[in-house]
Amino acid sequence: MAAIAQVQDGKIVETQSASSLANSIKKSGSTMDKDAFLGLLVAQMKYQDPLQPTSNTEFVAQYAQFSSLEQMQNMSATLELSRASSLVGQVVSVNTTDSYGQAATIEGKVDYVVYENNRAYVSIQESLFSLDDVYGVADQGYLDATKLASEFNIAVNRLPALENITLDDADAVTALGLIYNNMTDYEKSFVSAADVSKLQSYVNRIEVLKKDQEENGSTEE
Repeated sequence: MAAIAQVQDGKIVETQSASSLANSIKKSGSTMDKDAFLGLLVAQMKYQDPLQPTSNTEFVAQYAQFSSLEQMQNMSATLELSRASSLVGQVVSVNTTDSYGQAATIEGKVDYVVYENNRAYVSIQESLFSLDDVYGVADQGYLDATKLASEFNIAVNRLPALENITLDDADAVTALGLIYNNMTDYEKSFVSAADVSKLQSYVNRIEVLKKDQEENGSTEE
């Protein structure tokens, strides 16, 4: 059964049902839209006290409030949709919950955006997530650069200790040197100075071993 608004002295009186409804709206995260606002304004006009009618000035002021509310809502919707659309193709991090109801985060590329019930949603791996849950955005170039730096670090640390290096490790050291030299300046900025210094030590050691080998070969001849 629909709730009937009570009006006293030309103004709507909030009843217990109306209060409960307002509380449920707050809990659900919803807000009163322009249709609800207009409905309240019409109800006030319809049930106003004929002996003490609301002045035209008050109605004009309330209508102005309604117009401002509509403009703000339209602007907010446009800004939210624009913000969501700018994320298409970007890699984002989203707060969500797993199948057990536990807090979790996911990371993925935004494929497209939808706008439903005055809210924007981003699609990641065919699942929709509220724009409000997006807490981070990363450029693909940044992700590629950090991944390359991480792989470079792992490869350098897999080499034998410097004192145990031999010419058998020359190809691996040379390959790492080529990888680093082929990096862009942006990609190199994510490689630690310690890794670069360590690799240079291996390069120098290989050069010494090669020189020793050449000298020993010349002596034997």
